[in-house]
Amino acid sequence: MKKAFVFPGQGAQFPGMGKEFYETNAAARALFDKANDILGFEITKIMFEGTAEELKQTKVTQPAVFLHSVITALCLGDKFQPDMVGGHSLGEFSALVAAGALSFEDGLKLVSARAKAMQKCCEAQPSTMAAIIGLADEVVEAVCKEVSETVGIVVPANYNNPGQLVISGSVEGINAACEKLKAAGAKRALPLPVGGAFHSPLMQGAKDELQAAIEATQFQAPKCPVYQNVDGQAHTEPEEIKKNLIAQLTASVRWTQEVQAMVAAGATEFTECGPGKALQGMIAKIAKDVEGLVIRGATEL
Repeated sequence: MKKAFVFPGQGAQFPGMGKEFYETNAAARALFDKANDILGFEITKIMFEGTAEELKQTKVTQPAVFLHSVITALCLGDKFQPDMVGGHSLGEFSALVAAGALSFEDGLKLVSARAKAMQKCCEAQPSTMAAIIGLADEVVEAVCKEVSETVGIVVPANYNNPGQLVISGSVEGINAACEKLKAAGAKRALPLPVGGAFHSPLMQGAKDELQAAIEATQFQAPKCPVYQNVDGQAHTEPEEIKKNLIAQLTASVRWTQEVQAMVAAGATEFTECGPGKALQGMIAKIAKDVEGLVIRGATEL
């Protein structure tokens, strides 16, 4: 029986997030205060008192979710004993800090740089994402390929669980793909309220910017294997981890494959560290046949 700790991505944020940690835990409070200094603005004020709309700005959302997730793991103390870790998109940075591959300060600086670079790409070109429910991955992949060749860029972005694949691309590409996928039998083809085409070639500018920041940052060997989004496999070698982290911005998040690989490596307990319960729902669908499977939030430990 092995324990996997997993960390959520953008979209898990909520008003008031982290306030309880700040008020009850001195170590958490110190990290929050340090984050305000590093970021150059009071992210704690937006997290604790801001509206959902204010929290939705990419430059705020990503550091906020990262902070909440890393501090959740810290507050577990001795209960944080992972055999493996993984994170969904942005959550991969939280996982790397929690596993000791990256310092808190460096992790936050990279997340902030990533958020700003992605925001810039979003503003430079109208683009979006959509969730496709109820179709086989192969069907979605084939439609994406066809639309990319005829209308505009659209690619599979997040393999969330069997029967749920998020696609990403130009506004025209996404609209055309949604129509074709509905005609192919998708239960839903739901445009997402996001500012851009994350995990697609349209993030190339952000990838170039983040590459320089990641290459200039010191990474250590993690204390346990880190499962990464680009290939869904375990990694422990710092240079390999960096390479995968750079590739992640324009590559698909292979979350289904990542959870399957963790299960194959013996994981039967999954604990989500961070805001929301999105990953718990995905894992329940991916690993539903695992005997004695335990899935929970960190507060249930």
